[in-house]
Amino acid sequence: MAGGTGIAKRERVSTSTARMIAVGFLLLGVLLGLFDAPGHVEYLIKRSLPLPKFPFRLGLDIQGGTHLTYQADLKNVSPDQYASSMDAVRDVIERRVNLFGVAEPLVAVEHAGGAGGEWRLIVELAGIRDIGSAIRLIGETPFLEFREERTPAERTAILDAQKRGEQKSEAPDFKPTELTGKYIKHADVDFSRNSFQPVVSLELTDAGAKIFGDLTQKNVGKRLAIFLDGAPISAPVVQEAITGGRAQITGNFTAAEAKQLVDRLNAGALPVPITLIAQQSVEASLGSESLARSLYAGAMGFLAVALFMMLWYRLPGILAVAALSLYGVIVLAIFKLIPVTVTVAGIAGFILSIGMAVDANILIFERMKEELRRGRDLDSAIREGFGRAWTSIRDSNISSLITSGILYWLGTSVVRGFALTLGIGIVVSMFSAISVSRTFLLAVTTRRAEKVKFLFLSGFSR
Repeated sequence: MAGGTGIAKRERVSTSTARMIAVGFLLLGVLLGLFDAPGHVEYLIKRSLPLPKFPFRLGLDIQGGTHLTYQADLKNVSPDQYASSMDAVRDVIERRVNLFGVAEPLVAVEHAGGAGGEWRLIVELAGIRDIGSAIRLIGETPFLEFREERTPAERTAILDAQKRGEQKSEAPDFKPTELTGKYIKHADVDFSRNSFQPVVSLELTDAGAKIFGDLTQKNVGKRLAIFLDGAPISAPVVQEAITGGRAQITGNFTAAEAKQLVDRLNAGALPVPITLIAQQSVEASLGSESLARSLYAGAMGFLAVALFMMLWYRLPGILAVAALSLYGVIVLAIFKLIPVTVTVAGIAGFILSIGMAVDANILIFERMKEELRRGRDLDSAIREGFGRAWTSIRDSNISSLITSGILYWLGTSVVRGFALTLGIGIVVSMFSAISVSRTFLLAVTTRRAEKVKFLFLSGFSR
């Protein structure tokens, strides 16, 4: 009697704890559902509560955007550095548009091929329909360069050539050097000790500091001009070699102009100049009607799976559907918080992960049926079923996560979106199947419920 009472007490404690956790899961689901709610529901909630806005980010294929094509000017770059210079331009543009909150920009380098082929930069900005704004967004990243003074003979030769209509793009007074904005480590606003005018202080990288030291050493007593976007803004005379890796830009700036230049330089200075050669507004490839149909198809698929689970597995199937619903709102909340750019490929990854979550529940319930056929009571069958199914669920999901990681690492923008949503879905589905479904089942496990075998697994007494 004492032993039986102790076991019953432990079962009641376990069931009571499971019920409390299950209630917590349900409350979490309601809160996350409100957080995920779109349209007027979201508006009403956030109008009455001081909550921050976390809208879904939609990709270019869903909401459209802007497509820009730039051509790079590599005339002052050695051929063996073309590829690395273009990679640096791509990184700077990506950093720049990310700073402005553009959702998952596509910035890609395109080479026409061959030794003399053109190098271009393709920029796609989701949600930016104003082409003028997009161009300004890219153009605000300046091209900064240092130019050294030409010798009188070089200057005369260029002026004579320009009189003949040649070398019109060449500046007769200064010639480009290797030192450009890509060697800037940090920029800051300072004030001149003599005139108290705002100046821009630059801290150079180690490689830039060496180039700057050599440049100032061979130009002592000569002017070293600073050009911003092709226009001279300062041409100070070098008094002595500067080896500390620091430089200063003076150009009669106002405080606001100096701060704007600092912000732009810190956001990333282009290592080579680029010119816009093509622009177009991209309409959504799916459109609102096609997107609605895709979501409708996904919802119908979920309902079909839910009906199958409830008809075949009875009460556990109903609880599994509740766990899947919680899984859905958790994943959507993660998409908002990271945030993840929702594309058509990303939606496909999310739907696929739902199927994997269903597979995990089916494995668990089939193991439970086997334990019930062996004569175990419902509580131990649930625990044993989850324990036996865990290794299969773990191994299959880990292999899928590895695949997602490889796709994200090696894939393009569209493939990476699919891999990211699939990976997030897999991780959350493991939590949903193992923790949430198990908690819900333990919460309804009572001796009275155990006697109503029809509520649990269909055909378990085969």
